[in-house]
Amino acid sequence: MKRFWRIKNSFDKSWLTANGQGPAALIGLVVFALSLSADAQFYNPPQSSGQPAGQKPAILNSVGLDQKLNAALPLDAQFRDERGNTVELQQFFTGKPAILTLVYYRCPMLCTEVLNGLASAIAPLKYDLGRDYQIITISIDPTETPAIAEAKKEKYVQHYARPGADQAWHFLTGDKQNIDAVANAVGFRYAYDASIKQYAHPSMIMLVTTDGHVAQYYTGIEYEPKDLRLGLTEASDNKIGTVVDRALLFCYHYDPTQGRYTPKIMMVVRGFGALTVAGMVLMVAVLLRGEKKQRGNAA
Repeated sequence: MKRFWRIKNSFDKSWLTANGQGPAALIGLVVFALSLSADAQFYNPPQSSGQPAGQKPAILNSVGLDQKLNAALPLDAQFRDERGNTVELQQFFTGKPAILTLVYYRCPMLCTEVLNGLASAIAPLKYDLGRDYQIITISIDPTETPAIAEAKKEKYVQHYARPGADQAWHFLTGDKQNIDAVANAVGFRYAYDASIKQYAHPSMIMLVTTDGHVAQYYTGIEYEPKDLRLGLTEASDNKIGTVVDRALLFCYHYDPTQGRYTPKIMMVVRGFGALTVAGMVLMVAVLLRGEKKQRGNAA
């Protein structure tokens, strides 16, 4: 229910921003409806005569997310960057954590929402893209070209508007073999429907450690800056972040079932309990010492 109202508020803002314009308001309505989907997938196949109304399309049976925490990325996988240069994933892991996204650049809606959500989440972070972490965006469509990737990249680099982003947010394209090598490694299951020329896929981002292992998954199209801050701190093996950030990791833990950080309630309770017991022991020791001293003086 909490997620419902957060999405509703986002929809209300989109509706108001539309200023009564039909197309923009309609887009906001569609985004709202899609966000309520458990799989958060943009897939709208035409209704066939042989398929009962309301029945899930068969193609979606092969689409989903299998979380593979600590799985290693195929760092030898080759792609082309937005300038057409051949690159390997291992080039982007030089002691810094990374955020990995699997999308496609000509996606009608959902992929843009994923990237918009990511851009909004990193905007308030005190960590700088490039100095502290990198973003690797890979297209799952093997027909897309570096020129398409470059046009997409330009939009987000300008939106981020901090020095170094151009060298740290990588928009990659590649062949199906290398795309599938990455997708299979992280448990990202997608499918292409030739009848409507669209991909059905989950919506999510992933945090990857400095040596290329999957650390965390965040699903949906909205991501909490606090979660990303703590996640990047942890994925960097505490090489970035302040003392406060590291201390917060003792109070919060990453819950893969929710895709977010939650308070370590039991740890906090146990901590207070231990302090209480220690205080009581100290108080008893002081009282006994005082009583012993009084007896000595009386003697």
